Amino acid sequence: MHIRGDHAELVVGGRLDVRSAADARTALHTAVDAGGGDLVLDLTELDSWDATGLGVIMGAHRRAGRVGRRLVLRGVPPQMQRLLVATRLHRILAIEGGLEAESLPRV
Repeated sequence: MHIRGDHAELVVGGRLDVRSAADARTALHTAVDAGGGDLVLDLTELDSWDATGLGVIMGAHRRAGRVGRRLVLRGVPPQMQRLLVATRLHRILAIEGGLEAESLPRV
């Protein structure tokens, strides 16, 4: 996993999972604490995430809210979009441009 950027935008790549969670948590919390306004989390280079990785993102979302910021997800890969829909987290997290239609459940 790699994270690069600053307190306004971070690019996350590789695998966000139990092995990378501690480093990711530290990087996200540092970025949240250092800036103001929206913090964009660009996930276009992210290969996969597991429940722990998703928990790290949710923790950063809560931390951002406590300091008056908003965590915004950008470039969420389709398979991760489906997970956000299945867990209903797409209703809580800010997702730039919304979700692609094919990731939404069919009725």
